[in-house]
Amino acid sequence: MSMDYSLPRGTQDILPDEINYWNHVEQTAKHIFSLYNFNEIRTPIFESSNLFNRVISESDIVKKEMYTFTDKGNRELALRPEGTASIARAFITNNLSRAPQHSKLFYKGPMFRYERPQAGRYRQFHQIGVESIGSDHPFSDAEVITMSYRLFTSLGLRNVKIYINSVGSDTCRPVIEARIKQFLASNLSQLSENLQEKFKNNPLKILDSKDETLQTYLSGLPDMREALSQQSKDHFNFVISYLDHLNIPFEYKPTLVRGLDYYTETVFEVVSEDLGAQNSICGGGRYNNLIKNLGGPHTPAVGFAFGMERLIMLLKKQSIPIPKRPVLVYIAALGKEYQMECLNIAEKLRNNMINVTIDYSKVDFNGHIKLAQKMQADYMIIFGEKEFESKQVSIKNLANRHQDDVPFAGITNYFQTILGDAHV
Repeated sequence: MSMDYSLPRGTQDILPDEINYWNHVEQTAKHIFSLYNFNEIRTPIFESSNLFNRVISESDIVKKEMYTFTDKGNRELALRPEGTASIARAFITNNLSRAPQHSKLFYKGPMFRYERPQAGRYRQFHQIGVESIGSDHPFSDAEVITMSYRLFTSLGLRNVKIYINSVGSDTCRPVIEARIKQFLASNLSQLSENLQEKFKNNPLKILDSKDETLQTYLSGLPDMREALSQQSKDHFNFVISYLDHLNIPFEYKPTLVRGLDYYTETVFEVVSEDLGAQNSICGGGRYNNLIKNLGGPHTPAVGFAFGMERLIMLLKKQSIPIPKRPVLVYIAALGKEYQMECLNIAEKLRNNMINVTIDYSKVDFNGHIKLAQKMQADYMIIFGEKEFESKQVSIKNLANRHQDDVPFAGITNYFQTILGDAHV
C-alpha cells in the first residue's frame, strides 16, 4: 500500500521564490523595531493549555480553535494560537519586571489555529508582533501605533490608515456595556441567536460583528467616549493628540473592539483600503491586567501583531517591488580538468561576499549558458583550454552580453570594482 504524504490541510510550503517576500518583511520589521529600541524574544511554540485558557476567555472562538495535546508525561499542552500570552508568561517566568527599563520586545514565528482554511488564512500561520511592557503612559500607546504605521508605509503599502478606539478600564467597562445593551434592547428580537448570546454575556463583542442587520442598528450608536471614566478619557485624548502631533492618519471608530478579551483602554487596527471587507492588516491595543491575572506583578502593557501571509498577499496585490536578490556569478568549467581551478575561484569570490554557483554536470558552453540564464545569474565566468593557456578568464555580463578578459589574479578585484558595496 502506498502512503499518502500530502501537505496537511491548512498549511503551505514557502518555496525559495516566495521567501524573498518573507525575508524582506522580516528584515524591514527588525530594522524599524530596533530604531525604537525593541529587542527580539523567542518563546516555545507550545505552552501549557492552561495559559491560553486563562488568557483567552471562555466565549472566545480562538479557544475553540486551539491545537491541544497530551504529552507523554500527561501534561496538557497547546500550540500557541497567538503571541501575547507566551510573552506575558516569559515576562513573569524570567522576572523581567526587574529590568532597568520597561521591556520592549518583538517576536516572530508560527501560530496555530484549527480553523476553516480560506484566502490568506492557514492553520499554521505566521505573525510578527511587539509588546511594550511596563509603562502605562499614553506615549507607549502612541509609540507602538506610530511604529506600526511606519513599518507598513516603509514597506511601500498604499492607502494605510489607522482606526482607533478606547474600550476603557475595568471601572468603565460595565458602564459601556450597559449603554450598548440599552441602545440595542429594543431591537434585540431582530438579532440572531449568536448575537443575543453575546448581548447577554459580552455586549462589547457585539460591536465586532459583521452582521449586516446589526451594522444598520449600530450606525446610530451614541459616542461611547461619554461612558469612559475621566482617567480613561484623559489617556485616550493624550494618545490621540500625540498621533495628531506626529501626523499619523487615524480615525476614531466607536465600534472597534479587538477579538481578544484582555484589552483595556486603547485598541487600534491598521487597515488598507485594498483588501475588501477583510481589510485589517494589523491589530493591537493596551492590556493592563493580563500579567497580573497570570500571577505576575501589576504590569501595564501595549502591543500589536500582524499576519505575514495576509501582508504578503497585499504587497503582491499592490504590486509593490521588493529588493532584488544579490548579484549571482555562475562559473562555467569547459572540461572536467578545469573544475578544480574553478572551485578555487569560487571560494575566493565567496570570501569576498560574492554569491557564486557552479554546476559540475555540464562541460560544454551551450549547456552552461542555458543553465546560467535559467538560474537568472548576472555574470558568467568562462574557464576552458584557451583561458587555461592565457592565464585569464572570460567574464560575461549576461544582461548586456558584454565580455571582458581578466587575469586570474584580478578576478576578485574586477567584481569588487563593478559591484562596489551593492552586493554585501
